[in-house]
Amino acid sequence: MEEGTSYSMLSETHRSLDYLLELAGEQIPHKIRNGIHNVHFSSKPNASPYFPCPLKETEAVSALKAVEGGVAAGIWELRSSNKPDSVSVDLERAACFLFSAYISTVDGLSKGDPAVKAKLKDTDLLQAQSILYRRFAANLYETKDPGKYFHIHGSLEATSTLNMLGLQGYRPDVTDYYDCMHTIESKARQFTTTELEAMNAERGQAGITCYKPSDFRKTEHGKMLSAEPPWRITNLENDSPPIPFAPTHATKGINKRLQPPRPQILDGIKVLELCRIIAGPSIGRTLAEYGASVLKITSPKLSDVPFFQVDGNLGKHCADLDLKTTSDRRRFEELLEEADVILDGYRPGSLERLGYGPHQIKERGRTRGKGYVYVSEDCFGHVGPWFSRPGWQQIADCATGVAWIQGWFMGLDEPVIPPFPQSDYGTGCMGAIAALTGLYRRAREGGSWWGGVSLCQYDVFLQGLGLYPEEVQQGMRERHDKEFFELRHADSVDEVGKRALRSIKRIHPELFEEGSGYCHESWASKYNAKIKFVKPVVSIEGTWQGFLRQSRPNGSDEADWEGWEVDEGMLVD
Repeated sequence: MEEGTSYSMLSETHRSLDYLLELAGEQIPHKIRNGIHNVHFSSKPNASPYFPCPLKETEAVSALKAVEGGVAAGIWELRSSNKPDSVSVDLERAACFLFSAYISTVDGLSKGDPAVKAKLKDTDLLQAQSILYRRFAANLYETKDPGKYFHIHGSLEATSTLNMLGLQGYRPDVTDYYDCMHTIESKARQFTTTELEAMNAERGQAGITCYKPSDFRKTEHGKMLSAEPPWRITNLENDSPPIPFAPTHATKGINKRLQPPRPQILDGIKVLELCRIIAGPSIGRTLAEYGASVLKITSPKLSDVPFFQVDGNLGKHCADLDLKTTSDRRRFEELLEEADVILDGYRPGSLERLGYGPHQIKERGRTRGKGYVYVSEDCFGHVGPWFSRPGWQQIADCATGVAWIQGWFMGLDEPVIPPFPQSDYGTGCMGAIAALTGLYRRAREGGSWWGGVSLCQYDVFLQGLGLYPEEVQQGMRERHDKEFFELRHADSVDEVGKRALRSIKRIHPELFEEGSGYCHESWASKYNAKIKFVKPVVSIEGTWQGFLRQSRPNGSDEADWEGWEVDEGMLVD
């Protein structure tokens, strides 16, 4: 219970879980719902909200982790005929998970440290993040309409969005933080939101008008998405037979001395991950925690954010394939023959145009006599007039009204992007639930299964939990650094994150301290450095949740299912 109030994070997390189960309905198999109700939540005494944000992020993701753990425990019961006595969720680790990219370090260097760039593989191929001016091509700006704002987003490319506003793609002469901001905002203010929407659509850019929550719910898309469950699982084909889970392997990897402390629930499951940035990769990251062999496939011609790979690629192998070339398509289809799960985090229709969309994959499942689980993750969801629009975390937070809620909490009459990509990580939780549920149903019923999750659906669920009571919000305003509340709408997500991180480190140093139990650090040969990362949130009795191998940059491995290493330094509880 937070000091000085009657608010209890543990009690609210239980309520959040009840609400989530009600929303999810039949998306959760009936046989495992009772087990989810019995998940145990743990937290330190008198825990208080960790983030300077009025939305119940920790409680929301802890409830999602309870469902994730419950479905995973259901799989273990199918696999071993043993029902776990306990499933536990640690609220402090859940909070750390929500900003794990900001807690992670490479050789002791964090995301905001300029020196870390030398430790990373440069996958910013189009130099969207090369200079501050170009980074401001993904930002929230005031428009010509009084009191209305528009979030432009260059989607790892920057030049098209800047040219759209009549600006040059590169301005190396503009180096000051506020000069970059004002140079771009002065152009955005020349257009109405209607004009910006039209310009944005014409060029296929990932921008959005920043809606207030009530205004989003009045849109056709908001109405349709609000009627959807947080994630959806549907059957793609039911001709292929049930695929029972095999007994756990006697060995894991090429070094037979190195074994996890206990069996892993998804041992032997093969996952092809076709995703970038955070939300999609965090689905694969979670499946790797449960022992799946996750092979991340990226094109050597597509950009990705270098530092996000540090946290997002934990436990995986990562290979480059260009699916527009004959030889790489042939190799990919060989990998497909053995895969169980496909994760699609690209714009809706992108993989379908390459021949690997869900309905094309289901035919492969029918032909091979073994169904697939296909999980699609995107920004706007899979129904409604905006379903095909591109987008990212900030776009979802602006579309659904989350940015306005953050601004009001800070005492402003303007929106502010909340600290950290928390909707990314929440969406990743939902994607992992969808994948686990698909595997569970494939084992019991056969067929191929599709799961759909989106950033906006997570935000809708999050808002449904309501805001912290006013006395809790006021306590947060008093505790957190004054400089955080000096932020305004056009401050960059980097600046928002930097100030929030500094404040959280002061108030909650235990989240970052060595030996706290929230993080682990070990040697990563592919980075030639030690990497610190957030430990798994869920614990299931009789099984081990953890990563068998350290992180690595994109494209570090061969596109193969054989000969995967196990890192001894990762085999810890």
